[in-house]
Amino acid sequence: MLIRNAKDANGKPLEVWLKDGKIAALGLGLPAPEGEDVLDAKGRTLLPAFIDTHCHWRTPGFEYKEDIATGSAAAAAGGYTFVNLMPNTKPVCSSAEIARAVEAEAARIGVCDANQTVSITKDFDGVSIDHLLTLPEDVKFITEDGNGVMNNAVMARVFAIATDRGLTVMSHAEDREISPWDYRLAENIETVRNCHLAEYYGTRLHMCHVSTKEAVDAIRMSRLRGARVSCEVTPHHLWFDDSRLQYKVNPPIRKAEDVTALMDAIKDGTVTCIGTDHAPHTAEEKQNGAAGMVGLETAFGVCYTKLCREQRLPLELLSFLMSAGPAAVMGLADRKGLIAPGYDADLVLVDIDHMYEVSADELHSKSKNCPYDGALLYGKVVTTLKGGKVTFQIEE
Repeated sequence: MLIRNAKDANGKPLEVWLKDGKIAALGLGLPAPEGEDVLDAKGRTLLPAFIDTHCHWRTPGFEYKEDIATGSAAAAAGGYTFVNLMPNTKPVCSSAEIARAVEAEAARIGVCDANQTVSITKDFDGVSIDHLLTLPEDVKFITEDGNGVMNNAVMARVFAIATDRGLTVMSHAEDREISPWDYRLAENIETVRNCHLAEYYGTRLHMCHVSTKEAVDAIRMSRLRGARVSCEVTPHHLWFDDSRLQYKVNPPIRKAEDVTALMDAIKDGTVTCIGTDHAPHTAEEKQNGAAGMVGLETAFGVCYTKLCREQRLPLELLSFLMSAGPAAVMGLADRKGLIAPGYDADLVLVDIDHMYEVSADELHSKSKNCPYDGALLYGKVVTTLKGGKVTFQIEE
């Protein structure tokens, strides 16, 4: 395929030739090889496809909320070609066998690649970690997402094992003994502990859905001291503060001063990437207090509107946060996250001048728990390509 009449993140004209699932050449006036498709970008912006460091597709066990097919469709509609899945399934993903089954089904569907993380403690019991000693080398990421490991001795052993075995610890920072009465302290105290453990053991640590000014400051200081710590922020913790939205999510929607601190952390490079924390639930579950929202299909529009339109940050920075940054976290930086020869032909065409209204009923996800319903956003995903093949395209 030859993509013509596109612009890059800086607004400069761009043509891209894709061949055998890779980016073969960049330039202007590229000849259209005989028999190959030509995609007219119509002056829109071409970016590396997005990579999500934090996603829930609910397989196995909760397919009534989302399954791999609908999750893949939602991802493609949002411009994503790779997602990192959390292990809070039923059964909990505590083995390579479950992880491989999920990844194989995503590959069979072929719309969006997936990495399935494995739980830090077996079945989320908070103490059993022997399964980490027998994980095969292709498992690289462990997390207790949705829980957090509260026992300091257990977590110290986890970090030591992770360093020895080359694992990245992905931390949902929450001390659940504290969160019932102080959700801010619950996040902050585990953030400080885990950053210290990363420094002490030299472990790769990725802090999930960072939401408080204190947590992001602790991460900044740890990074300045040379720790191998990265972090993500979610679109909803950038878009909302607690004066604008009362919606159950974990960690909670924070104060305006926390949003400002997250923005500052993006500007100074403390924040490595944006993770959606796409968390599908049924309407009944939300009414009964389930925490979370879907976010794959709205992530770019929310972030482009907030960061680029309102905060005047460059689109090139947002592209980094949604593509190259998460590619580095996931160990994919040698083949994904950039528009460069030899990289995977995973691309997204966006219309940054198109304003649209979010309609939860039109989402591809099974679940419609979307607090952006009715919001006006800029930055419409027009076409998504994975390996040079179209996986999503709006009708024009």
